[in-house]
Order: sequence, then structure tokens, then C-alpha cells
Amino acid sequence: MPISPWRRVGLVTAALALLAPNAVPASATAAADPVPRVVGPLPGTAPGDRLAERIEDTHPFFSTPVDLAASGYVEQEFHLSGLADGWSAAGARVADDVPYTTRVVVRRPARARDFSGTTLVEWQNVTAGYDLDALWNADSVVRAGHAWVGVSAQRVGAEQLRGWSPARYGNLDVTGGGRFPADELSYDIFTQAGRAVDLGTVMGGLRTRTLLAIEASQSSARMAILYDRVLPQTSPVFDGYAFVVGAAPTRAGAEPVFQVQSETDVRSAQRPADTDRFRRWEVAGAAHSGYEGQAYRAPISERDLGGAPEYACDRPPFSRVPMHHVTAAAYEHLRAWVQRGTPPPTARPLEFEADGVTKKRDALGLALGGIRLSQVVAPIALNTGDNTGEAFCRLFGTHEPFDGPTLSRLYPNPASYLGPVVSTDAANVHAGHLLPADARENLRDAVASGIGRPAHHGGGS
Repeated sequence: MPISPWRRVGLVTAALALLAPNAVPASATAAADPVPRVVGPLPGTAPGDRLAERIEDTHPFFSTPVDLAASGYVEQEFHLSGLADGWSAAGARVADDVPYTTRVVVRRPARARDFSGTTLVEWQNVTAGYDLDALWNADSVVRAGHAWVGVSAQRVGAEQLRGWSPARYGNLDVTGGGRFPADELSYDIFTQAGRAVDLGTVMGGLRTRTLLAIEASQSSARMAILYDRVLPQTSPVFDGYAFVVGAAPTRAGAEPVFQVQSETDVRSAQRPADTDRFRRWEVAGAAHSGYEGQAYRAPISERDLGGAPEYACDRPPFSRVPMHHVTAAAYEHLRAWVQRGTPPPTARPLEFEADGVTKKRDALGLALGGIRLSQVVAPIALNTGDNTGEAFCRLFGTHEPFDGPTLSRLYPNPASYLGPVVSTDAANVHAGHLLPADARENLRDAVASGIGRPAHHGGGS
């Protein structure tokens, strides 16, 4: 799996910068391709006292509770320091060589022989007021042998981390001492973190061959600015970009772009067309922030924030359509696009009424069109991307289990349920919208549900 040609020159320059004598910042010796200084991995990997005076008595904020060691993986945290340029949202350079210090979290195979060579670098989302690894999917990352790296690039995340553990994060600053509070440095900081991954300095020596930038929601908007306005003026680092449940670039660049939208995020029949450098998928019934992410983060929020947030939405929240299954497939297609030039399959868009803003729905209330997973084609609950109410409710979608009479009418016996699940997932695997391992997971869940048996007609889940 060769390294992309447009990154090779930058890597050589950066590597030479690392060999420079003394402790001169790489950005001072190779201004075109600055490389951050790396401290770490930081001690403290088990949850401890976040107010402790010693770093080793703390742990990485939102450290995953997944038993990575059982799968031959490690989680490590590093501090990166260097000099970053500042950019306005319009793409104007507003500062040069501003000192910064941030952190990255690395989840990777412990052994090189288990590494696929692909690293997903996520721009941590800060909409909730703290760093959120919104796109971390342990199942798909581990089974593929990929690495995942989360980057703290924005002021809100860094400030929250400093307050959460002064011992661990007290020196973080991504604003140049407060001179650039609008995240002008974030684009260069994220890019430099990607370069540190490429050089292996935060990867335990693992060699990344395919470097993919991924981002969700608010982070997608910032990444779109990076791609559209900053990247044309700087050296490329990432081989491909995945924009999930958020904005996508409008520029046609050398690096391929994959956009995956939940039903929540598709609000108009007007959307960009697929091209030889851009692909867009839309997922029926899926929410911007659905059940899977909420269930994963609840115990982490209890541990690190003292409690999980609660919401009073107008309808039962958190669609259970597994959006993460579709993004996992999208990453594999993006990887093939980068490595072999193989464009991803297309996908049918969601359908709209003549007004162009009202989604078409079937008799059960499920959206028509889009990528339709078995949870939508063989439904046992109404899952949509829409909701209303306080705070973030509009992003959660809905999940309303069908009652017993409805389930009895839809599925008089187990075969009438399991048959559509299997055929739908097989069709989605064939179309490239679903990975075989996730299809198998769906089937296991369907069998375990007991749908179609008289004792289970009291309501779906």
C-alpha cells in the first residue's frame, strides 16, 4: 500500500526537520511542513482522581471503557507542541508561527503485524462543551486492524480539559495565549497532528500508509473550511476526508471526499451531485446523534463528568438505526478510493415531496429512499431522524417501539421477520453500503429479539 505521492515530499522534509540538532521546533526549521514536538505517552491509563496533583494519578479524559488489551490494542495520550499558523474562516492567513500545546489520544494495535496501515484521525467535536470522540467505533476499527487518533484542536475542548485536570492538561493552549480565541490555529494544529501520525511519533513506530481525516457535525464545518480554503495554500497531509452528519467541501480537490448524512441532516431536496472526487450517502431513519453513541458515552460521562446528560424531548429520543454501520463501510470505500482509485458505490437519496423540504414517508412513518438498513425495511419500531424539544433533541431522532398488535400484523411468525432482515442486509452488503460483519451482528440481534413468536408481541425494541 504505497504512500500517496502528494504526501511523500512533505514526509521527507518533516523527517529531516526531526533530525535537526538541539531542540529547535520543527516548524522553525521547515516552515512548509512543521512537525510538533511530542511528549508521551503520558502516564495514567486507569481512571483515578482527576484532581490529583500528579499526572500519573489521572487518566485521559473520556478514555474508552472498551477492553482494548483483549483485542491487542493500546490507548495512549500525548501532548503536541509547536508553532501554528492562523487562518480566518474566509481562508486568509492571520498569524504565523504561534506557539501551541494540545493533546492527542491514540488507539492502535500494539503490534505492527496487526496494523492495517490505515489511521483514522478525528477532529474532536466540542459542541457539548468538551472533547467528544463522536466517530470512535471500536468494533469496526479493531476488526479491520486500523488505528484511531483523536485530536483536540479547538479552544472549548482545551479549556475544559485544563479545568478537568490541571495536573494533566494545565499547559494546553490552542489560542496563542488568548490572542486567537476563534480557533484560527485549529486548522494548522489538526494538520500537524496528522503529520505526527504519519511520521509515527505518536504511533509507537507503526507506519501509516493511508491517512484519513474524519469529522462529525460541527467539526465537519471546520474541516470543510480547511479543505476549501486552507488546504490549497498548504502542503497536503491527509489522503482522504470523511465528513459525517455535517457540512462538506464545495471545492474539487485532489483528495477524495466522502459525505455520510443521517436523515436528520438532510433537510432539502437540494444536495450536491456525486463526482469522481465526491460521494454522498444518506441513511434513512438514522439520527444525527443516535442510540449507539449515547449508550456508549453514558458510563464515561458518569465517570468523568459526574453524570450523563438527560433530555426532555417531545418524542422518545435516539433512533436505533445503526448509522455507525454505514460509516464503517464508507471508511473502507474511502480507503480503496485512496489506495487503488476505486470510486465508492453510489446510493439512492432520501425522497422528498414536491415542496422539496418535506420527506416522503411510508404508512408506518418511515422515510423513503436513502440507504435502507434492515432496521428500516423490517422495522419493529418507528425510527426517524426528527424530534423537537429542549437542547439537542432535534439531533436525536425518535425511537418508538411498535405495540403488540402492530408486530403481530407485520410478523405473524419468525420467518416473516428474519427473512426480510437477511435479504435486506444481503442486498446492502452486495451494494457496498454494509460490511458483512455488521450484517451478521444484525442477524444475531434479530434472532435474539424473538420477533414473530407470540410471547414477544408485547412491543418491539
